[in-house]
Amino acid sequence: MAIIWDPSLDPDASKWRDIARRLAHDQLAPRAAGIDRDQRYPHENVEALHESGIASMFIPKDYGGGGASLTAFCAVIEELAQACASTSGIVATLQLGAMPLLRAGTNGQKDTYIRAMVAGRKSISFALSEREAGSDPSNMQTLATPENDGWRLRGEKRWIGGGGECAYYVVFAQTEPGAGRRGIAAFMVAADAEGVRDDAREDKMGMRGTVNSTVVLDTWVAADCMIAAPGKALRLALEALNVGRVVVAAQSNGIARAAYDAAARRAAVRTTFGQRLLDHQGIGFKLADVATRLSAGRMLAYETARSFDTGQDVALIGAQAKLFCSEAAHDAVDIGVQVFGGEGFVKPSLVERLYRDQRATEIYEGTSEIQRLVLARAIHAEFNNEEQA
Repeated sequence: MAIIWDPSLDPDASKWRDIARRLAHDQLAPRAAGIDRDQRYPHENVEALHESGIASMFIPKDYGGGGASLTAFCAVIEELAQACASTSGIVATLQLGAMPLLRAGTNGQKDTYIRAMVAGRKSISFALSEREAGSDPSNMQTLATPENDGWRLRGEKRWIGGGGECAYYVVFAQTEPGAGRRGIAAFMVAADAEGVRDDAREDKMGMRGTVNSTVVLDTWVAADCMIAAPGKALRLALEALNVGRVVVAAQSNGIARAAYDAAARRAAVRTTFGQRLLDHQGIGFKLADVATRLSAGRMLAYETARSFDTGQDVALIGAQAKLFCSEAAHDAVDIGVQVFGGEGFVKPSLVERLYRDQRATEIYEGTSEIQRLVLARAIHAEFNNEEQA
């Protein structure tokens, strides 16, 4: 009997998981170390994602996509993350960029941009964060001002996933300085438009096959490029991030599973003081803890995904899933390095790469501190209301 809990998936989700598993084994895993070493965006992996259908699996069938559930998408992300965390991050970026359009775009906008994602293999990047507006997006400084029956966008977006590799950006901008969230609108911006520049790519500790860049804007867009009016866009962004947090939970579980498998296999063959590492309680107990947290994290992530698929609000349970799974993965990779000892501390060790890749899961789509803040506020509101009643 396997110690790690496995979800019971419906036939469609099982199909997608199996596609991802084959792709991960045959193509992604053999390339992962080189991609990390060279900090190279893996165009060949992206091509394979399109060929397999994974790159557009989350897009409705009406627009040429796979029409897959979030549960299926999380199963795929988990499989990809076990082999190449960077490639799982690229797929997550594709989904996050499309979410605002899928939820709020007009039929014409969807026909233009969403169909291009499938037929033209284009991608959309989610441009929300700024240097002084990461965890607090209402503080953004990028401005949108009316100009010639359209809008002039000026500002800088930072840490933009897929920046410079995408065809379009969903840009969130302030239409009324000082207005906070009620002034924020969202616009579709072509990456090759005049006045749009991919300025600097980050040299990252982990997830080195993904691209995160600073995007500089001084560009005009037509009025029909607005996808969310002032006062509605930030809610749209946060709804997309709520889903993104579930995806990061699944990604964290994939990284944790890779670290657990590597550590357990190592402990089963490595001997010290006449015993296998696995037979030492100090190691066996640590692996037992990792296995338990991994099973719990998978249950939480899949239940959250199923809740979303049945129309439930996942803002709070998604925050719990992201928080728990990312921090459980932190423990898993730490123990993985410890089990390998010196060999786990040097390159090109698998667990060394996993250790660096994992760290991002506690930062993007809302830091662990932000997740705790969201949950603490919910607790405060619940018990305040109960007391007042």
